[in-house]
Order: sequence, then structure tokens, then C-alpha cells
Amino acid sequence: MTAPVFVVDTPGALRPGTVTLDGPEGRHAVSVRRLRVGEEVVLTDGAGTGAYGTVAAVHGKDRLDVAVGGLRTEDEPAPRITVVQALPKGDRGELSVETMTETGVDAIVPWQAARCITQWKGERGAKALGKWRATAREAGKQSRRLRFPEVAEAMSSKEVAALLAAADFAAVLHEDGSEPLATAELPGTGSIVLVVGPEGGVSPDELALFADAGATPYRLGRTVLRTSTAGTAAAALLLGRTGRWS
Repeated sequence: MTAPVFVVDTPGALRPGTVTLDGPEGRHAVSVRRLRVGEEVVLTDGAGTGAYGTVAAVHGKDRLDVAVGGLRTEDEPAPRITVVQALPKGDRGELSVETMTETGVDAIVPWQAARCITQWKGERGAKALGKWRATAREAGKQSRRLRFPEVAEAMSSKEVAALLAAADFAAVLHEDGSEPLATAELPGTGSIVLVVGPEGGVSPDELALFADAGATPYRLGRTVLRTSTAGTAAAALLLGRTGRWS
């Protein structure tokens, strides 16, 4: 098995030598993972830098020292893949964030679509966004990523349209799309933005707004996927086609 990953949020802390892991991450490493002296670990800032080393000492139940032997920095992936995810019902939003993170999506944008049953407002919205971001962080660690996906503030349809207009390739996943995503011409660099609609579908007004921004409707296949799985399936297809999975 590959070494477990833990997050160090302190700027500049990742360096050759001895690095202390404490707080919730240290507690998880010592009390949950039960790491012992000599075991390999990876420390990351979640922004592309990883420190590789072994446990040098364990202190109590929530702190350990890591002897860092080397650093590695991952460049920004190209093309960058962003998924605009309409808000699903219940905890299916966190499921979609988890699987998209594990797959390799670079950014996730919560979208308040017209037909979303779930709406993020006030304290409830802030709490839900916090859950999405925590899910991306934990899934990033679990999947051994050094660069975790960014989870943006929830966007309106007009804000999504502006994001699509700035992309090098923009697509709306839609069952009535005339062209399959599997044959779309993709850029080798720049940004790809995919829109995943809610269970009730993307409204005609939203489709028109996104079309004006340069986003074409594409279909994935013969089956209709739920909103919580469509982004993962589409991202996997694009990661394979762009060579990022080669």
C-alpha cells in the first residue's frame, strides 16, 4: 500500500528535516491510524506540494515527528477540469464531491439551478459548503492527492455562464445533446468546464443562457445518470481522452 497522506496547513512547514504533525491530523495519525516509528507517511499542503518521510517519534495520542527525506511539487494539471454541480438532495452532494475528487477533478462549483430542490441560504448554505469542502479534503487525502480540488462558493446561473464563457471548452451534460462527449474536440491545455444539471434537468432558459456563453449540450451515453454520478463519469471520460490518465 502507498503511504497515508496527512495535511499540514502551516505555510512553509513542509521542508527537509523534522516536521511535527499535531492537531486533528496528528490525532488521526496516532490514535486512528496508529502509526509507529519507521512507517512511511506523506505530508501535503493540498496545493501541490508533498513531503515524503518516515515517522521519527510519537508523542502521546495526538502528535508525531516526521523525518522528511524529500519534497515533490506537482504542477497544475492540463487541461484543468472544472465541474459545475447542481445541488443534489440530501447527502448526495457530498457523494458527488467525494467521487469527483477521487477521480481527479480540479475544481467543483456548487450551482443553484432553477430546478434544484435543495437551496443554500444563510447559515444552512454556509454549513453545506463547509461539508463539501471537508469532503474534498478528506477524499483528497484518501486518494493520495497532493493537490486537492477547489470548492467554490455557490454560483447563480449568470455566474456559471460567465465561467463557461471564459473556458477553452464548455459543455452542458444533457440527455438530448446531439453530440456525444466521447467524440468532442478537446483542448490539450487551458480549461474545461462541465455543467451537471439537477434531477429535474437544466431548464430551457438556462440552456439558452449557457449556449450564449459558448457551452454546447453533450450526451454521455444511452443511459441517464443521476446528478450525483454524472460529473464523475464525465470527468473520467475526459481524463482518459486528454491523456491525464495515460
